[in-house]
Amino acid sequence: MTSITAALTRHNGADWELTPADIDDPRAEEVLVRIVATGVCHTDVGVRDGHLPMELPGVLGHEGAGIVERVGSAVSDISVGDHVVLSVGLCGECDHCLRGLPTYCEQGYVRNFSGRRPDGSATLRVDGAEVGGNFFGQSSFATYALADRRSVVPIPADVPLELMGPLGCGLQTGAGTVINALRPEAGSTLVVFGAGAVGMAALMAARIVGCATIVAVDLHRSRLDLALELGATHVVDAHDADVVGAVRAACGGAGADYVVDATGVAPVAAQAVGSLALRGRCALVGVYPPDAELRIPAGALFFGQSVGGVVEGDSVPKVFVRRLVELWRQGRFPFDRLVEYYDFDDINTAVADALSGRVLKPILRIG
Repeated sequence: MTSITAALTRHNGADWELTPADIDDPRAEEVLVRIVATGVCHTDVGVRDGHLPMELPGVLGHEGAGIVERVGSAVSDISVGDHVVLSVGLCGECDHCLRGLPTYCEQGYVRNFSGRRPDGSATLRVDGAEVGGNFFGQSSFATYALADRRSVVPIPADVPLELMGPLGCGLQTGAGTVINALRPEAGSTLVVFGAGAVGMAALMAARIVGCATIVAVDLHRSRLDLALELGATHVVDAHDADVVGAVRAACGGAGADYVVDATGVAPVAAQAVGSLALRGRCALVGVYPPDAELRIPAGALFFGQSVGGVVEGDSVPKVFVRRLVELWRQGRFPFDRLVEYYDFDDINTAVADALSGRVLKPILRIG
C-alpha cells in the first residue's frame, strides 16, 4: 500500500473532498504513476451527477499525466521514470481490441466504470474501507494512480507533462472523431455543435485534414471568437432563432457533409442531424443524461444520412496520443489555447468554471 491524497466524491451531487487514502501496490500488469497533473472532463461531472454509473464513495479523474514510480513484474514496455499519459481501460484481448477498436472493448464497463478491477478487487481505501477506484482504469484525481499497462502511453520527456493529460480522453475524443471515425475528405464541410474542449479538438482536427468549410456552433461569444482563431471558417450563435438554417447557409445551402455533436444535449443533437447534407454523417460524442431521447424526423435520414455515437474518437490510445503530441509540437494542434491551470485543492472551482463555460479545459496541478 502507498499513502496518497485523493479527491473523494462521497455521493451523487457532492463536492469533491481532498482526503488521505491508500492505494494498492501494482500487480503483475499494473503500473503505479505519480500524477503530475490531470484534466477535468465533463464525464467526471456526469458521474458525480449520476448520469453515468460508478461506485461511490469513489475517486474519479481520467485525464492523468505523470511519472512512472513502480511497474509490475510482467510489464516490459514501460519503465520507472517514464513520462506517461493515462487513457481508457481496455483488455487488449477481445475481438474489438484485436481489430484495432479498443475503445469498444467488451470489458469496457467493468474496466472503466465499475470502480474496481475486473476481478472485483478494490484499488483504493479510505480509513481502511474500500472505495470506488480504477475509474477509466486510473482514478487520477489523486497524487498517485494505478493503471493497467495497456492504458499507459509513454510520451517524450521534453514536452510539458502537466499539459498532456487531456490527450488521454477529451482531446483524443474530439480529434479522433474527425481523423479516425468520420475521416472527412479534403475540401468537405464539417460542423461542430458545442465549442468546448472536445468540440475545439474536433475543429482543429478538421483543419488538419483539410476541410474547406468548418462551422462552430455555441452559446458563448468568447468560444466562437476562439474557434475562428483555431480554424473555423464560420460561426453560428446557438441563440439564433433558426440554427439549422444558419448552419446550412454557412455550408452553401446544402447542409454539412459531416457534423459532430459535442454538447450532450438531445435537442441540440437533433439540430445537428437536421444540418446534414445528403449522405451526411453525424457523430454523437457528448455525455447525455440516461433518460435522454433523440427525436429525429424519419425524413432527416431518408437520403443516406446517418447518425451514431463515437467512443474516445475510435482511437488506439498508444498510437493516437503520440500522434497528437507530435501535431502539437508542429503547432498544428494548439490545444494549449484551451487550458487553464488550477491547484489540486481548487478542484471544485475548476469544475464550476468548466460548467459555467468560463474555462474550456481545466487542468489540476497535483504534484
